[in-house]
Amino acid sequence: MISSIVLAAGMSTRMGQPKALLDWNGEPLINYQVRQLREAGVDEVIVVLGHRSDDIYRVVRRADCRVMQNARYFAGRAGSLRIGAKAVNRDAEAIIILNVDQPRTASFLKQLIAAHEPSFAATRPSSGGHSGHPVIVSGSLRQELLEATDQSDGLRGVLRRHASEIHEFASDEMSQLDVNTPEEYEAAVRSFGLPV
Repeated sequence: MISSIVLAAGMSTRMGQPKALLDWNGEPLINYQVRQLREAGVDEVIVVLGHRSDDIYRVVRRADCRVMQNARYFAGRAGSLRIGAKAVNRDAEAIIILNVDQPRTASFLKQLIAAHEPSFAATRPSSGGHSGHPVIVSGSLRQELLEATDQSDGLRGVLRRHASEIHEFASDEMSQLDVNTPEEYEAAVRSFGLPV
């Protein structure tokens, strides 16, 4: 069983509007992310909301996912990770952790899933010598995700403890794509070949 956590609780300060609600070829980015995960064969999608959760919930409530709320979203990202991990099915063999501002196609996610093996603590894509996103972690790390704090560097801290057990697979530049500013959003839309 493969689970996934989509982190969408942040304040999108640099974007100036909720990134989850950005238009992505005619649908909100959050709905696109959920759909791509499902098309990639993920068994469950957990979406964690926080800032402007009511607005985002209105568009994602009909998507094929479970929605969790992080009322203390302003306290740091690790809180959302813990909430997502708590909602993950205990039988999950692997967990994909994806930020809402990292658009990924179903075909890219399928490559990530195919590259992951049960013996790996985690698998992540890399391009040009740089580790990318999203990361897929072994279900055996769920307890560590539940204990992650911003003081211990959240997901990065968990991965650092298992650095020797992480599999990196060569991917294209999509693994580096991040949408934090209006300029990055426009560049991402162009890189996907979508109408601006």
